[in-house]
Amino acid sequence: MLEQALQKHFGYTSFRTGQKEVIEQLLAGRDVIALLPTGMGKSMCYQLPAYLLDGPVLIVSPLLSLMQDQVDQLKQFGEKRVVALNSFLTAEQKRYALHFLHQYRFIFASPEMLMQPQVKERLRAIRLGLIVADEAHCISQWGFDFRPDYLRLGEIIPKHNKPPILALSATATQTVLQDIERYLHMQSPFYFLHSVNRPNIHLAKRFFQQKDDKINWILEHVQTTDGPGIIYTQSRSKTETLSMALLERGIAAAAYHAGKEAEDRQFIQQQFLVGKLEWIVATNAFGMGVHKGDIRQVIHEFMPANIANYMQEIGRAGRDGQPAVATLLYADGDEQFSQFIVTEDLPKMQHIEHYLANGDHPMRMLDAGEISETAFRVLHYWMQQESSEAVQKRLQQMEMDKYKAVHEMLQIVQATDCMRERLVNYFGQQLAEKTPNCCQNCGLVFEEILSAKQTVEEPEKILTWQERLQRILLSSLR
Repeated sequence: MLEQALQKHFGYTSFRTGQKEVIEQLLAGRDVIALLPTGMGKSMCYQLPAYLLDGPVLIVSPLLSLMQDQVDQLKQFGEKRVVALNSFLTAEQKRYALHFLHQYRFIFASPEMLMQPQVKERLRAIRLGLIVADEAHCISQWGFDFRPDYLRLGEIIPKHNKPPILALSATATQTVLQDIERYLHMQSPFYFLHSVNRPNIHLAKRFFQQKDDKINWILEHVQTTDGPGIIYTQSRSKTETLSMALLERGIAAAAYHAGKEAEDRQFIQQQFLVGKLEWIVATNAFGMGVHKGDIRQVIHEFMPANIANYMQEIGRAGRDGQPAVATLLYADGDEQFSQFIVTEDLPKMQHIEHYLANGDHPMRMLDAGEISETAFRVLHYWMQQESSEAVQKRLQQMEMDKYKAVHEMLQIVQATDCMRERLVNYFGQQLAEKTPNCCQNCGLVFEEILSAKQTVEEPEKILTWQERLQRILLSSLR
């Protein structure tokens, strides 16, 4: 029985909602798309089958931090046959891992790593038991205009002796589900779609005349209500400024963004997980794979560029099932800034002309600084797939789709009816029942959900990894 295998390998006596249904289909050899909310144990849907199927399980993971977290989790359960193919490996470690790839039970890799010729060649030489796309919405949300290697995942799927394929996510629209099925070459997949509604997350919004007024509100609010929490902003500089302002007011906070050293990001994340930090002020670089159950608040200092991102980010709150609040702050004109941000890195029409002008050496335009790395990656992929005329139309459509997504998010902000119902409907689902203190439009009393702050501890200074290393070296010399 599956329950016996679950207890034997992981010590659990029962499955969470959806886990058993998904696993049964995979063991029967069927492709599966599973939408399970954050905190519902999506990873068990491939972890247990790895002990019951013949052959390694390949997990496509979008972020290094998420990959490492999953590897660490498996090692805590005593699993040694696990490897992450990523940039942290030395050349020698990578050669060793590829040579013995068939002996691992779990193989984690990013889409970009899987497209490397030596990795693709090695994967073709072994028989996989299961292929998993973790956070599979990234195929649709990132593949077309950010990380095109997501659209090439079908290249690693064997044409003969194809293993079952599992796509996991917390949220996905019907369009995203269709993209997942198409680009993973799925064959009549079994769908398990849990409701995207998280009834314990209460939805708040606040309107402001000036953007600076939002900062003042955050500083006052954080000082008077309990965390832990995440504050999302759109710029790296604002994460630094706001986190410093919180520190000056005695709040244990730190900034997190992609511009920080990897060691510093990992240290800050760990400090947050163990409770040394109460608040993280972050760009959207933070959150995926952060397994902290007691996050009580998520605050958006800006208007997210699309509903999918908003739902992913607020879904990081209340994973323990206890009440949490997601607060969206809006000032006039926020949508214009969101439109600028989401289209900034798209290739422009003139880039197509420059690409063609460089003939067989299109990377010259990247070397010359004519285009960003992201924009070049996207342009290069589509120019290899389509004619220049088709690419031009595609880029125009991408821009229109981005604007449309921002407008859909703006409608959530400006609507006077139930926010929760609108969000659930966006994903093609129906709201089964309203929750007390549902949302700002239905009536929301903060005091009934959030505790007033009791004490303020002196925040621990966040050191860079260089400063921490210096302290270790000095202490060793004493």
